[in-house]
Amino acid sequence: MLTEKQLNHYADVLLWGLQTAKSRRIARNDIVLVRFDLAAIRLAEILYARLLETGAHPLLRLNPTATMEYDFYTLANSKQLVYIPPGEENLFTRINGSISLYAPESMTHLAKIDPKRIAKAVLSKKKLRDLLDKREAQGKFSWTLCILPTAQLAKHARISQKAYAAQVARACFLNAASPVTEWQRVFKQAQAIKRWLNRLPVTALLVSSENVNLHISLGDSRRWVGISGRNIPSFEIFVSPDWRGTQGTYYADQPSYRSGNYVRGVRLKFKDGRLVKITAEKGQSFVRQQLGMDKGAGRLGEFSLTDKRFSRINSFMANTLYDENYGGKYGNCHIALGSSYSNTYSGKPIELTEQMKRKLGFNDSALHWDFVNTERKQVVALLKSGKKVTIYENGKFTPA
Repeated sequence: MLTEKQLNHYADVLLWGLQTAKSRRIARNDIVLVRFDLAAIRLAEILYARLLETGAHPLLRLNPTATMEYDFYTLANSKQLVYIPPGEENLFTRINGSISLYAPESMTHLAKIDPKRIAKAVLSKKKLRDLLDKREAQGKFSWTLCILPTAQLAKHARISQKAYAAQVARACFLNAASPVTEWQRVFKQAQAIKRWLNRLPVTALLVSSENVNLHISLGDSRRWVGISGRNIPSFEIFVSPDWRGTQGTYYADQPSYRSGNYVRGVRLKFKDGRLVKITAEKGQSFVRQQLGMDKGAGRLGEFSLTDKRFSRINSFMANTLYDENYGGKYGNCHIALGSSYSNTYSGKPIELTEQMKRKLGFNDSALHWDFVNTERKQVVALLKSGKKVTIYENGKFTPA
């Protein structure tokens, strides 16, 4: 559904993202893992050639098909469910980059699988993700990802395949003469907003909309980050707060798909950082199970804001990568339950030990699930002086 020219532009943008997300450029002999769904094979082929031209070692890995995933969760015994192939840990201590290409052929094939089986498999892979997090903090690893339009994505987004592909092309600037130039422009504008936010001596954030009344403690040694190349597209600016200071209510008016389950109308109530009430109009049992996956799954790991002036996305896309970057009329905010991001530590992430994370209130979990609110809202920063400053209103950041 994307033209050859658009796919080549997509490859340009992904390689820009991979380079931008890293403290040093991808160099000759670096190992770059390219994970891809079957429907994304043409983009994988283009990236493979580009990476070879740079002198890197591209490592290709086809993601399991929908049938394979279903068979795995249906047939795997307890040992197979948590099995990690020989050499996997060694690979993850050596790769320098990762590009993931998602093009799902099914959205609901895991809907009838016991969520506990999915959680068990996810938890078993956490140590691999921790290895990559450590290498990223050391500046030795970077990643980026994207989605390609498929019939299933369009169906569940309830728009035509043509409209879906047009949203992808529009969001990623694939029709521009130089998409990378457009991303560099957004990157530069976002840098100015992040500098402004990080100069403010913020102690807490007050988030309010028709259905949201949330108090978030920012915590010590924090910084706002975002639009770093790690997701294509990405227009969000976010922080990982001190989870212990979360109070109040949050509502996700935007639905989402996760592990084959459709979830809509999630309402969350926090007290002293912990979830005390979880309801959902659709998928409530699944949400409750996921948010109880481990000790940190029901705690705040991220707070994010998207400025509608950056994002061209104005339709529900049935994919979190796009939906968490929704622009529309009022932009969006989202919270993530589960793991926090070490790169929002204001010091050197490599120096952020597990003990320091616990002391500063950085959350740890195998889960990271974004819940998006697109209502008209206001976000007020409470400063150390006691002064209140509006930092976001009507879908836009409001620097003085």
